[in-house]
Amino acid sequence: MPSDSFNPFRVIPVLLLEEGRLVKTIRFSKPSYVGDLINSVRIFNEKEVDELAILDIGASKRGLSPNFDLIKDVTNECFMPLAYGGGISDANQVRKLVEMGVEKVIINSAAMARPALVSEAAKEVGSQSVVVSIDIKKTLFGGYQARSVSGTKKVAAASLQALVKDFVEAGAGEILLNNIDRDGTLLGYDHALLKQVCTVASVPVISCGGAADVADLGKAVAQSGASACAAGALFTFRGPHRAVLLSYPKPAEVNEALRTSSIP
Repeated sequence: MPSDSFNPFRVIPVLLLEEGRLVKTIRFSKPSYVGDLINSVRIFNEKEVDELAILDIGASKRGLSPNFDLIKDVTNECFMPLAYGGGISDANQVRKLVEMGVEKVIINSAAMARPALVSEAAKEVGSQSVVVSIDIKKTLFGGYQARSVSGTKKVAAASLQALVKDFVEAGAGEILLNNIDRDGTLLGYDHALLKQVCTVASVPVISCGGAADVADLGKAVAQSGASACAAGALFTFRGPHRAVLLSYPKPAEVNEALRTSSIP
């Protein structure tokens, strides 16, 4: 029986950056300002979150490198494991981020354009520090299409499952599965999609995009096979009018969600 002092799986708040501002999107669009980045990091420090992910959603779209000065400010304040993604295009940047205190680098657009970057990054810092983020959008025919560059560009691949296998083989230590259609909606994870990926991935899969509540997190792990759960809106907004109020579930809540979801 898991202890109620600790989460039984990683629960990861996701903070989005655009031009240095902390924002939250809905289906990868309509970014709305939600507060100060450093202040948000301090709040999540106090809540003793398992891990924090920061994604600069404007960097790759604008062809920019990571904002190392800003990331340094974050690592100076961040007392929890930190994952960063956005604008990463070569292994030197990966090494620099890890040397600055980032525990994991999240690579998306550059990996889709040049998969060899995943191998180069893994060789530089180890697979345990390399996360490949795959953004997914549902097609008109009910299938799933991987996208890059903030969801604007289709990724050529034989199938989603083949893409996942290729990145794992290249050296990805984790897969962050981000559902564009559910982003910011609080409609719940796409568990059918999650199961498809978890059945073929031999590394941890992090579910992201649409988490509705703590029960949904438990279902993602107990029933869909995820190893960890990430969410933005769930931990940023409160109430029907989406008032900004950062929150994080207590371990007892997460344990109860997992126990409830594990009952056949």
